[in-house]
Amino acid sequence: MTRLSVNINKIATLRNARGGNNPDLVSAALACERFGAQGITVHPRPDERHIRYQDVFDLKAAITTELNIEGNCTEDKFVELVLANKPAQVTLVPDASGQLTSNHGWDTEKHQAYLTSMCQVFQKEGIRVSIFVDPDPAMIEAAASTGTDRVELYTESFAAKFMQDREAAVLPYFRAAQKAREVGLGLNAGHDLDLHNLQYFNQHMPELLEVSIGHALIADALYLGLEETIKRYLYCLK
Repeated sequence: MTRLSVNINKIATLRNARGGNNPDLVSAALACERFGAQGITVHPRPDERHIRYQDVFDLKAAITTELNIEGNCTEDKFVELVLANKPAQVTLVPDASGQLTSNHGWDTEKHQAYLTSMCQVFQKEGIRVSIFVDPDPAMIEAAASTGTDRVELYTESFAAKFMQDREAAVLPYFRAAQKAREVGLGLNAGHDLDLHNLQYFNQHMPELLEVSIGHALIADALYLGLEETIKRYLYCLK
């Protein structure tokens, strides 16, 4: 069964909108675990507009499932944060400063030497590395040369095209998954996966290990409640 890692950035956004500590981020993460999530994902950004750096320390001390820290490893403070907390996994995402949300994967050919060095930095500390990539077999093959453990497929394109032609939408991802298996990389996925498209995506991805879902899941929880929402997402991953 594909594992569900809940991205709790949006819970932090709600907290920060009012100040104080309501909702309590750690309590929310523990509730996600209690309701069946197999991991917690955070994506801190330099402006701390949602996840604050201190949140990462607090979460690492409290949760019992895997912690996945996403972010741009070109930022020194991000690298220091990851090394100080030693999560189960770090996902390297090529975000620009001030970017609203992730919108593309790494060019693993152009940045291969840099990504190789960063994989070594994190793996030396026992941290599993995943590189965020577009569903391009060439990018996945080049990612394998960096020494990364996994790649995470950026699934916005799949989600955008799903309602028009689901077969055409999933085909590049299926081919990307095949390439990941061929070159010996573990496979993760994330971005705009939701209750409408997740089951189909999961059923067509060979050996998909993990999905990271935040915005849609937290939005669904407004209507369904967090426990029921996580239950439904887990059902999609069976």
